[in-house]
Amino acid sequence: MNLSNLKPAEGSTKNRKRIGRGTGSGRGGTSTRGHKGAGSRSGTSSKVGFEGGQMPLQRRVPKVGFKNPNRVEYNGINLDALQQLADTYSVSTINFDTLKEHGLASRNDLVKILGRGTLTAKLDIQAHAFSATAQKAIEAAGGSIVKL
Repeated sequence: MNLSNLKPAEGSTKNRKRIGRGTGSGRGGTSTRGHKGAGSRSGTSSKVGFEGGQMPLQRRVPKVGFKNPNRVEYNGINLDALQQLADTYSVSTINFDTLKEHGLASRNDLVKILGRGTLTAKLDIQAHAFSATAQKAIEAAGGSIVKL
């Protein structure tokens, strides 16, 4: 067997329906467009979402909610992740570059430190935001925070 004699499995392919190729084909005459009307003419297309005059789904479903255009989204990093970082790499200062280096943040992220887990290491942490519990835990462990 080689590339020159490969064939699809028996029954796995069908011939396409060729319309407008004479009455003997079964799809000649009106070529599956029916008689008269805009749909039988060339150059017709319906609007996206048009359902033949029935109220379209987009208009049947009620509007709901509000998207705040000024929302600021933070990438949350918990204390247990920082503790693990301190244990593994023995760092005492954690800034945005450190987080990026170890895959905890991406280039355009805003970082918020969250309070899950326990922190025993004395860390100096720089981030865009801190939760109240995280701030207490960092200061209780003897560390300091700097908001960027």
